Order: sequence, then C-alpha cells, then structure tokens
Amino acid sequence: MNLCPKGYFTKVEDISIEYLLKNKIKVLILDVDNTLIDYYKNLSETTIKWAKDLKGQGMKLYILSNTNNREKVENVANKLDVPYKNFAMKPLKRGFKKIQKELQVENEKIAVIGDQLFTDILGGNRCKMFTILVDPINPKDYWYTAWKRPIENAIKNKLKKM
Repeated sequence: MNLCPKGYFTKVEDISIEYLLKNKIKVLILDVDNTLIDYYKNLSETTIKWAKDLKGQGMKLYILSNTNNREKVENVANKLDVPYKNFAMKPLKRGFKKIQKELQVENEKIAVIGDQLFTDILGGNRCKMFTILVDPINPKDYWYTAWKRPIENAIKNKLKKM
C-alpha cells in the first residue's frame, strides 16, 4: 500500500505553477472536502484566485470527490469553473481513470491533490499519478473521515521524519 505523497503543502494555495511545471504536471485532480472547502462548505477567495491563476497559465483542473452530495460539489465546481465527478469511491481507480481518459493526458502528468492518505493519495498512487498531500483546512471532519485522522496523522508524522 503506497501512502507516500510525492509532494506535501500546508494548503492548495501554496502549490505554485513553477512547482507543477517543474514536475511536468498538466492536470490537477482536486478533492473537495477539507481540501478546497471546509466543513461548513466555505470556499475562500484565495482558493478561487489560485485556481483562476493556474487555469490562466494553462493548467487544467478537475474535481474528483467521494461525496454523494452532488449539489455541494457542483457549487464548488461552478465557482471555480471546472468539471467535476462526485461519488468517486476513492481510492478505487475508476474516477481517476475516467478523468485521465477524458482529458487524454499521461498519468504521470496528472497531479492528485487532497487531504487524505487513504483516499486521495492511495488512489492517485495506484494510478501512477503525481500525488500531493495538503493539510485539512479545518480540524472539524465528517464522521466517516474523523475516525481515520489519528491513523493518518501517525503515518504523516513518520513520513515527515524520513
């Protein structure tokens, strides 16, 4: 099980176009909950500007979320003006592969960005994509995520020491 991300940042806005280009990235697959929005569904103006700036420099963005709340994902996607897929069932490969096939970009030129090791990072690594872990926006989580956080935090602490 490969839980090691290739990159780590505190928040998505810290991921620069220079970093992405240096790693030959052309597409970003973005998680929603606690990566782009907090528990209360707030999407910051800083995140909107970051996405707009990246798109303006030729980066393609795509949202892939595990939530079955289509309206929530669609709202974020509309604000960022990006396509999306919800109910992705990450870490299964299906959602990642659909986006790769739709965009016709090689796996290694796609970065998967998310706040969870067991969904975003594991799924992206299984598909041979470039994975980037970010810290959760807010410590408040949905119950189905909250129980995993202590395990993920222990793994993250070990990774930071490597």
